Amino acid sequence: MCGIFGYWDKQRRALDPAVLRAMGEALIHRGPDDEGLHHIADRGVAIGNRRLSIIDLARGHQPFVSDDGRVAVVQNGEIFNYVELAQELRREGVRLDSDSDTEVILRLYEREGIAFLSRLNGMFSIAIDDAREDALYLIRDRIGVKPLYVAEHAGRAFFASEIKAIETAGATGEGPDDVDLQAVHHYLSFNYVPPPWTIWKRVRHVMPGTWMKFTRSGVQTQRWWDLAVQREQTRRFEDWSEEFMNILDDATRIRLRADVPWGAFLSGGVDSSTIVALMARHVDAPVKTFCIGFDDPRFDESAFAAEAARRFGCEHTSEIAELNMLDRWPRVLYHLDQPHGDASFMPTLRVSELAARHVKVVLTGDGGDELFAGYDKYAAFFARPDALTLADGEFQRNYFDSISLFAPSDKQALYRPGTAAALAGIDSFSAVAAPWFEQARHFDRVNQALFLDMQLLLSGNNLVKPDRMGMAVSIEARTPFLDWRMMELAFRSPGATKLHDGDKKHWYKRAVTPLIGHDLAYRRKQMFTVPVGEWFRTSSHAWLRSTLQGSEFLQQHFEPEVLRRLLDEHRSGQRNFTRELRALAALALWASRAFGDRVGRASP
Repeated sequence: MCGIFGYWDKQRRALDPAVLRAMGEALIHRGPDDEGLHHIADRGVAIGNRRLSIIDLARGHQPFVSDDGRVAVVQNGEIFNYVELAQELRREGVRLDSDSDTEVILRLYEREGIAFLSRLNGMFSIAIDDAREDALYLIRDRIGVKPLYVAEHAGRAFFASEIKAIETAGATGEGPDDVDLQAVHHYLSFNYVPPPWTIWKRVRHVMPGTWMKFTRSGVQTQRWWDLAVQREQTRRFEDWSEEFMNILDDATRIRLRADVPWGAFLSGGVDSSTIVALMARHVDAPVKTFCIGFDDPRFDESAFAAEAARRFGCEHTSEIAELNMLDRWPRVLYHLDQPHGDASFMPTLRVSELAARHVKVVLTGDGGDELFAGYDKYAAFFARPDALTLADGEFQRNYFDSISLFAPSDKQALYRPGTAAALAGIDSFSAVAAPWFEQARHFDRVNQALFLDMQLLLSGNNLVKPDRMGMAVSIEARTPFLDWRMMELAFRSPGATKLHDGDKKHWYKRAVTPLIGHDLAYRRKQMFTVPVGEWFRTSSHAWLRSTLQGSEFLQQHFEPEVLRRLLDEHRSGQRNFTRELRALAALALWASRAFGDRVGRASP
């Protein structure tokens, strides 16, 4: 687990080494243990790394460079099947000087070229400088567990694991005019900026399952893994269950490979309980598990986590945390580099802080809800009598509308005239959701909805959460449910086997009941969040009003009277605008850091 960074200059101009040092220092929280840089000034290329040492602590220094010095590799992440790949390489006579998974990447690339990617089981962003081709490759894992951004500026391409490193190089821009208003427009639909957009015009994601190749003649982009190639199958429950348990068990087993202490986040829900139960199968010592609770029973899962920990013989650490975490919001947004309206980032940072006192690696249950229809929104939408009978386009638009934060008409009413004119004719459904729906047209309706969330919600928000909040305190989060074998299995499974008569995760829960017990398998899902909406009505209302009305960025783009109405109607209880106000507050706080807006003068 690390942070990577670097640049490519098509005209072979060397970058000031001080800029590269600053880029690396911006990522020190991702890699406090070591640093490395491969800078070939006369070719105008550099790849760098900040390392969080997890595997082969002594010999895992990056970059790894070929014997002839012409190929260099850095990565952020872990290749979980590196042991088997290393054994294969050694059988074939390849010399490996370490037990590092990054050296395995180098040797595979030397032998097989970019096609080696299909052999990797892991979470990764990789940069490869190949002087033989005079090319730079930027590569992202299949579903975007690990981040990677790229920006074009002054004839150079800059890349990094976090936008702040690109910002340090001066490649994002310097003022509000560099903000991508289309990204803001989409943010108001999704509650996060959907990839490939970012809040900055110049910065884009390297998309999941994609590589980019920079050469003197230009840039080539190619998708190397595509979830949409799966086809649904009809099978017996027993067959689904057996394959599911075998894959998840092995995915968990290989994610226990580390030379540092590890543990797991445990809420007592079906996903985290299943992962912890499988972890306990593969180790002799008790699994270290971590949970935070709250004094308010509506948001406290600690009793369920303690029950699961007892069942699986864990060494469990739990703390009752402060419920009002709004004072953490600026720090959260610093690590996110973009506005996110999801309040659960704050408690995720808090439980990450707890775990970081004891371990450097945690396993999580992330991905289970998107793969197997675990959210209430799926049950609510597909309870509609027309959900399965609408024409394709109507179904897609209706599902998009059901998950949208602001409706298109509400966004237009919110915008000041100049912003409305700049965004006229831009429809978030057509620009963002429709292309993914088109790729998933052959899936049934439930799987189409899940596919959209796999491509947008996961890499745009839900995987950002464990990565940035874990990396903020220098711990690595691993996600067994997002093993590529599990993702492909899930999309071979028809939607009706996942969402059956309103029962979410239908066959998944049946499959894990013998492992974790009926009570944990069928416990009602409880969202990991805090009651921001209540605070916005009461103790934090003055802070919220000051934050929204004091933001120069919001005042520039949004109608003050509409902001006032949202605040007044929410405070009075006339309407519940919790999600909308959260998103606007996150945007204001982000702009405050980016541009020095004076917001939030009252205490949260």
